[in-house]
Formats: sequence, structure tokens, C-alpha cells
Amino acid sequence: MRHLKAGNRLGVTSAHRLAMMRNMVTSIIEHGQITCTLARAKEVRKPLEKMIGLGKKGTLHSRRQALRFVKSKEAMAQLFGVLAERYKERNGGYCRIIKLGKNRLGDNSEMAIVQLLGCERDKLSELKKQKGAKKNQKKKGSTVLKEVSEEIKQIPEADKNIEKELKHENGSMEPENKELPEEKYESESEGENQIQEKQLTETKVTDSSENKTNVKVDNNDGDSNKNIVIEENLTQDSQEKNKEENVNTKNEKPDVKKVDVSENIAKVNYSKDDDGSSKEDENEGSLTQDSQEKNEEEIVNTKNEKSEAKSDENQTDDTSKQESKNQSEENNKTKS
Repeated sequence: MRHLKAGNRLGVTSAHRLAMMRNMVTSIIEHGQITCTLARAKEVRKPLEKMIGLGKKGTLHSRRQALRFVKSKEAMAQLFGVLAERYKERNGGYCRIIKLGKNRLGDNSEMAIVQLLGCERDKLSELKKQKGAKKNQKKKGSTVLKEVSEEIKQIPEADKNIEKELKHENGSMEPENKELPEEKYESESEGENQIQEKQLTETKVTDSSENKTNVKVDNNDGDSNKNIVIEENLTQDSQEKNKEENVNTKNEKPDVKKVDVSENIAKVNYSKDDDGSSKEDENEGSLTQDSQEKNEEEIVNTKNEKSEAKSDENQTDDTSKQESKNQSEENNKTKS
């Protein structure tokens, strides 16, 4: 029975476990978070929160107690400076464990992140603040609805007051209208006269526009007649030009025949040049055949020389072997 034996041993000795906890706590204080197995993350919470509590005290005794566990001076400065101010008004719960959901490849153990609240890599706390701000906005919106409903209730009362004021104004204007009935009739007659004058002016404007259109039509007819005359003159000029062109073409025909004769002479000269070039090509082909024969003879000579050199080397090797055998036999005789 394991009475009064709380805590996970993590499969290591007590000295190993203490050193591991000290290393993990110092690295969390320095960097803000670490990744480890889920069992180790649950075990490191206890000493980590104890060290942060000592940092919040800030006394000399608490510093000496923390120095017994924390390994580096940088972590001590961070613990008694930044973290103490950050968690001044918080009572416990200084870190959170985030399960990664991705097991380790070697032993398939669950992995997790141990993270200090409010550190540089802490994004969950920012999301929670944003959600809280949205909820507060919704609550404020409910008060706005109440104010709007009150304003809507006040609108009919304001409409009633406006109607009363209008009635009073109409009542004050009625006697004045009764006293002046003749003025109404005079104003009506003046309006009728103005309407008749407008109608007369409109009729005059339409008559003038019709006259202008008639004048324009007459001008267009005169212009069309002029255009017809101009077109007839152009056709006559084009006919005369065609006649002159035909005469010029007849005069140019003998010149074309001369050009054809000159072209035939040039073709004959070109054929002669082709015959000369073919002869030159035949001479060049014969030269290339002679050069190829010379190259083949040179190749045969080089092959013969190489074979002679190999035979000489073989003879020298045979003579050297015989000499070595003779020397070895002489040496054996001398030894005997």
C-alpha cells in the first residue's frame, strides 16, 4: 500500500527526478514555455508555482530558498522582477498545460506544452480577452435597445403636440381668409391670363420652327443638284484619263520586248557560269579523294609502327626474365 506517497515517480530515481524538475523549472522561467510528456508536465506544476510564490514575497529568505532550487541567475532575475509584478493580483494558477494531441514517435507517449500565463507565446489569453470584449459589447447593446424603445414611446406624444400647434395656427388664419374673398378671385383671374399668354408664345415658336425646316429643305435640294453636276464632270475627266493611259501602254510595249531580250542574254551567261562552277567542283572532289587516300596510308603506317614497338618490348621482357633466371641459378650455386 502506498499511503502518504503522493506524486508520480516518472520511472527514475529520486536524485534524477529532482535534477529534472530543477532544469524544467529554470527553462520555463527563462523561456516562458517548454514541451514535454504529459506526466512530467503535471508534475512540474507544483515546484513551478512554489517558486513563483517565493518570487511574489520578495524577501531575502525567499530569495535564498529559491536559489536552492533555481539554477541560473537570469531565471532568478526574471522570477523576482517580471513574474512577481505580472502575478501580483493572482492567487495560484500561474501556468497552463496544452495537450498537443500528437504522440511521440519512439514510445507513443502523450506530449504537452507547459506555458506561463501572459508570456510572449501566450495567445490563448489574448483570444479570451477578445471574447470577453465581444460579450461586453453585446451587453451594452441591450441598454441601447432600451433607450431606443423609450424614444419610440415618446414619438407619438411629440406628434400629438405638433398637431395641436397646427390646429391653433389654422384657427388664427381662418378669419383673415374670410375678410379677403375678393383678393382670391383677382389672383385666380391673373393666373388664367398668364396661362393664355404662355400658350400664344408656344404657338409662335412652333410656326417659326416649321418655317426654318422648309428653308433647310430648299437648301438641301439646291445642294443635291450641284452635287449631280460635279459628279458628271468627274466621270468625263476619268474617261479622258483612261484614254491617255491606253495610248501610253501601246508606246511602252517595244520597251518591254527589249527587256525580255536582255533577260534571255543574262540567262545564257548564267548557264555558262554554272558549267564552269561544275568543273571546279569536279576538281575539288578529285583533290579530296587524294587526301583521303593519303590519310589511310598514314593510319596503316602508324599501326605497323605500334605493332613493331610491341614486339620489341616483348623481346626485351623475355631477355630480362632469362637474365634474372641465370642470376638466381648462380646465386643458388654459390650458396651450395
